[in-house]
Amino acid sequence: MSDLCTRDGASRLAAQIKEFWRKRGFDVDVETRDEGFVSTMRSARTDLRSDMVNGMPRRMRPIEAN
Repeated sequence: MSDLCTRDGASRLAAQIKEFWRKRGFDVDVETRDEGFVSTMRSARTDLRSDMVNGMPRRMRPIEAN
């Protein structure tokens, strides 16, 4: 099982989210943010931040002309 709170795990998850919505015609921005050491987790943590609202994209991808 991968840890999604590590830098590598969070980067993989961000790429999966972007690809999921891209296949459905949406353009989302997802970035990772290092939050540093968290005492309750006893480790460093990397969070994801996106431009989505309630988990839903805000804009469609532009239609590409042929």
